[in-house]
Amino acid sequence: SSIFLMPSAYEPCGLGQLIAMRYGTVPVVRETGGLKDTVARYDPDTGDGNGFTFDDYSADLLLDTVKLSRKVYLQDRDAWDRIVVRDMGKDVSWEHSAREYLDLYKALAE
Repeated sequence: SSIFLMPSAYEPCGLGQLIAMRYGTVPVVRETGGLKDTVARYDPDTGDGNGFTFDDYSADLLLDTVKLSRKVYLQDRDAWDRIVVRDMGKDVSWEHSAREYLDLYKALAE
């Protein structure tokens, strides 16, 4: 699959989009909870972002966002490929967080 659709009304964390991104499937998600934390809206003007997002829980915005993702996929494959590479390279491991926790615990112990 090229596109992963996750239009959650509420999503405290969300693993589906992380798995999709790891394997090169671009997420289309509603900006809520963990989805908002892990998927940055693609900006056609700058090329920034790693997925396609919408903020209001409505069928119209969902459809508009799916249409935009389809347009980029069909008409701008270079941009699409950059999104895929960005997604596949995103570090969502505990490495960074674990280091921060360790530093905090060390500081508290001193």
